[in-house]
Amino acid sequence: MSPSTLASIESTFAASNAGKLSFGQVIGQLAAAGVEAYHMDYRAARATYYLPNGETHTLGFELPITPVAPDFNAEAMVAAIRGAQAGTVKYPEFKPLSQAAGCASYTVWIASRHVTYYGRKGEMHVERFPD
Repeated sequence: MSPSTLASIESTFAASNAGKLSFGQVIGQLAAAGVEAYHMDYRAARATYYLPNGETHTLGFELPITPVAPDFNAEAMVAAIRGAQAGTVKYPEFKPLSQAAGCASYTVWIASRHVTYYGRKGEMHVERFPD
């Protein structure tokens, strides 16, 4: 992985976790760096970024303060997503909202413009990027 791609991934990760970027800005920066997808795993406290050539980069983060709820609540998940889409909910707020909704992990498919959210029991919610 090139040093510039690595630096872009790490700076985007840090800025997102600090609440300095909207979801759209995160997607734009990662796409420009050549990232085709990334996976956030709340229970393992790590983010993995995937490049088209098969290279990956994994970053750790603090374990969640808000535990992942045992049951997946799609309505609560969609409410958190809508807030992020509107720009009123940044990642520091999205994280506990999604965990309380029972989201254990999610994969952002940049190339195909959607996110798949996963519950602890394999439940899923697929959300397409807004046009």
